[in-house]
Amino acid sequence: MSAGEPLVAGPAPACDLLLRDVRVIDPRAGIEERMDVRVQDGRIAELAAPGSIEADGAAELIDGAGRLTAVPAFFDPHVHLRTPGQEHKEDLESGTRAAAAGGFAGVIAMPNTDPVLDSAPLLRSVRDAAARHARVPVGFLPAITRGLGGEQLSEMAELRAEGALGFSDDGKPVRSAGMLRKALQYQRLCGGVLALHEEDPTLSRGGSMNEGAVSAALGIAGIPTIAESTMLARDAALAGYEQARVHFQHLSCAASVEGVALGKSKGWLLSAEVSPHHLLLTEEHVRGLDTRMKMHPPLSSESDRQALIEGLRDGTIDCVATDHAPHARDEKEVPFEQAPMGTTGLETSFAALHTELVLPGVIGLGLLLERMSAGAALFGLPAPLIALGEVANIAVLGLDTEWVAGEHGWESRSENCCFAGRRLQGRVLATLAAGALAHRDRSLTLAAAQ
Repeated sequence: MSAGEPLVAGPAPACDLLLRDVRVIDPRAGIEERMDVRVQDGRIAELAAPGSIEADGAAELIDGAGRLTAVPAFFDPHVHLRTPGQEHKEDLESGTRAAAAGGFAGVIAMPNTDPVLDSAPLLRSVRDAAARHARVPVGFLPAITRGLGGEQLSEMAELRAEGALGFSDDGKPVRSAGMLRKALQYQRLCGGVLALHEEDPTLSRGGSMNEGAVSAALGIAGIPTIAESTMLARDAALAGYEQARVHFQHLSCAASVEGVALGKSKGWLLSAEVSPHHLLLTEEHVRGLDTRMKMHPPLSSESDRQALIEGLRDGTIDCVATDHAPHARDEKEVPFEQAPMGTTGLETSFAALHTELVLPGVIGLGLLLERMSAGAALFGLPAPLIALGEVANIAVLGLDTEWVAGEHGWESRSENCCFAGRRLQGRVLATLAAGALAHRDRSLTLAAAQ
C-alpha cells in the first residue's frame, strides 16, 4: 500500500467467477439485458448471450436462470466505522462486512473517532489497519479542523499526501465563516473535497427531533430546519466566492434542496447527498419514541421528504449515502432525549429504497442504481461499471426476494437500524468488490454451488 492510494482494503484473492444468465443493468454503460458475465482474475473478461459462456471448472458458478440481476456495486461516501477508539460500536472489519452485505464495493469513513482523525500519523495508522482488515475498499476524510474544534485547520496538505480523499468535520459544522473560508482556500491548493455537515448550533442546541407539531405534542425540544438550510446557504456562497469544491452531507429539508439548486444554477462547485431514512421516514415515525428513529439531522416533515425525493430525481441531489452510524445497544436503550443520534443503514439501504420508492413507481430502478454509486465520482474515484476490462465491482440482486430486516441478525456490530423489522423486497445475494468476492448470501451458496 502506498500513501497515495485513495482506497485501501484487506488482502483477498481475485476471483474467477461466471454469472450465468443474469439480467445486467448498468445505467452508465447503457446495458439492460440478460447475459453471461465472466470474471477472470478479478476483472470482467467476457460479456455474452445468456448460456453461451462455457463454465470453467476452476471458476465459481452462479446460475441466475434469468431470475437474478447484476448491477454496478454501490458506493457510500458517508459512513462511520468508529475506528479508532469506539470499536465496541463498529470496527473496520465489521463495518465493511456490513457494507459488502449491502452491495457496496467502497465506502468513505468519517473522522469523528476517538481520537479524532486529524493528523497524518493517525491517518497512516487507520489506513494500515484497513489494509489488513477491510472487506471492501475504504477511503478516509480526516477532519477539517483539529479535534473538530473549529478553531485551527488540520494539516490538509500533509493529510492529502497521506491519502485523504478530502476533509470533513462531520457531526459538527464549521461554525466560523472565516475558518471555513480559509479551509476552502487551502482546499483549492491541495485538492480533495470538503464534505460539510450543515447545522447552526445556536438554532439546534438542545433539540432531539424536528421542530413542529409532533415535537410539540410529545413535549420534546425541536430542531428547526433552518438550522440546516441557513448554514448551507452561507457555505454555498462561500464556496462560490472561493471557487472551491464542497459536498453537502445528509440533506433533510426542502429549503436545503432549494439552496443546492440555486448554487448549482450559479455554476458553483457543489454536490449533495441524501440518506435512505430521510427519503423514506418522517417525524411521524418518532411518535413511538423509538430511539432508532433519532438521527442527525432529524427526520422532518412529509413535504420535506417529497422535496428530497424530487431533488434526487432531478439531480439536484447527486447521490445516496447511508450515514451509517452504529451505536451499542445500551447507548440507545435510554429515554429518547438521552440517546445518541444515528442509525445504521449499510445492510438495508438498497432494499428499503427499492421497496418503498422503486416498486411503487416513485423513481425508476435505473435512477436508484445510478444514485447509489454516484458518490464515487464526487470524490474523484471511478464509478463502478460493468464493461470489458473493468475491475469487477458488481452486486448480484434478488429483486423478488422478500426478507425481514434484522430477522437473522446483522453483519454490523450494532443493531440500531431504523428499518429493523420491516419486510423488504430486494436482497443483495453477492458482492464483488475490487475484483474479490466480498459477500455471498447463504441462500445463494446453497442454490448455486456446483
